[in-house]
Amino acid sequence: MPWWEGSMPESQATDTAQEQRLELISRLADAGTEPLASDLAQLRGSHPADLADIIEQLPSEPRLRAVHLLGDDLPADSLASLSRRVLDKVASTIDPGLLARLTGELETDDAAYVLECLDEARRARLLKEMPASEAELARQALEFQADSAGRIMQRDYVAIPSYWTIGQVIDHLRDSPDVPDEFYALFVVGARHTPVGTIPLHRAMRAHRDVCVADIMTRDPKVVQVNADREDVAFVFDQYELTSAPVVDAQNRLIGMVTVDDVVDVIQEEASEDMMRLAGVGPEHDIYTAAVQTARNRFNWLLINLFTAFLASAAIAVFASTIEQVVALAVLMPIVASMGGNAGMQTLTVAVRAIATRELTPANAARVLGKEVLVGLCNGVAFAVLTGLGAGLWFSSVPIGLVIGAAMVFNMVVAGLFGALVPMMLERARIDPAHGAAVILTTVTDVVGFFAFLGLAQLTLL
Repeated sequence: MPWWEGSMPESQATDTAQEQRLELISRLADAGTEPLASDLAQLRGSHPADLADIIEQLPSEPRLRAVHLLGDDLPADSLASLSRRVLDKVASTIDPGLLARLTGELETDDAAYVLECLDEARRARLLKEMPASEAELARQALEFQADSAGRIMQRDYVAIPSYWTIGQVIDHLRDSPDVPDEFYALFVVGARHTPVGTIPLHRAMRAHRDVCVADIMTRDPKVVQVNADREDVAFVFDQYELTSAPVVDAQNRLIGMVTVDDVVDVIQEEASEDMMRLAGVGPEHDIYTAAVQTARNRFNWLLINLFTAFLASAAIAVFASTIEQVVALAVLMPIVASMGGNAGMQTLTVAVRAIATRELTPANAARVLGKEVLVGLCNGVAFAVLTGLGAGLWFSSVPIGLVIGAAMVFNMVVAGLFGALVPMMLERARIDPAHGAAVILTTVTDVVGFFAFLGLAQLTLL
């Protein structure tokens, strides 16, 4: 049967679901409208991740009303999918007993996330309400550094000895109450509970029952140290295309596992942090942060930009008499600075991302710098021709066209050089390249652009 007769295309079905979700959010957000029974049914029937999106997009009062409407039907996974600020507000309105039950249902890493979003007093109360075993695992997870593998690992995993047969493994998976709900690999351990191999589930399921584990396991598995930075964990998963990895302590004993779904979250969070820091916005702030707090948090960065703007103005002031004699310079000089700034930001963005993904290292730094300088030169020459012709025709002056063209080439070469060099220098100084690189680069391209353009003008036009 053709799809148009029997079913809806996937993209159209997705659009329809999104429209229905937006309509539901609109109705729930209307303070004067009582939610319909169908609204409650739609809330309860939503996927936990979609439900978390709905809750986040609602204003404060309707959000709390939706949570109360759900009551015991609120999925535990929805809690773990909420942003920190929204989770803090939602958790404060949920019955403590219900919150403890929901948190206890989560994987250890998700339970730790919920707990770390609460203040110390509420965290202590929640831990007392949770089942003792789950509370103890959550406490242990909270003892690890916030950005470490210990915070994102699950404490439930499947460990088997190498001398078992696949039949014994399958029987163990069926009978053991401690098997995690979701897992992708079996971890083979030695006498000291040290990982000595892994077996992907698909390989285990295809093997005969009498096959020995040691005969089909992958030896020398990629392991993650419990105190490793989560960015390093993400790199290992990406580099070796892992779906899960064993986590070991200082004695190399297996204590947990990290799965690819948690690593995807890490990659998304780190990419978001880099993007927001490049724009001078703290990663802890989002669209749900209060306006006053958002303004206060952005003030410091804007203040730094104000000082750098004064530096650029000081560069212009040096050539005040030149500008007075050739007014066209005042019209054209923003072009040089703007083009240099934009070209530099292109290079900076690529360099910061390459450092984060470990594509840019000391081994290839010189080659990358040379390439970016060459790119700046090529684009500089191209835009010098365009800008020089435009300025020359506009002001009927060949010298002005030549001056702005030469300044354009020089500033774009400098932009390419510093766009790659600044993040490398910050990385070498153990400073996050995404934090502060943009303001340094903008200052350099503005000051150099103005000095190059106005300096050449003073030398050639007067």
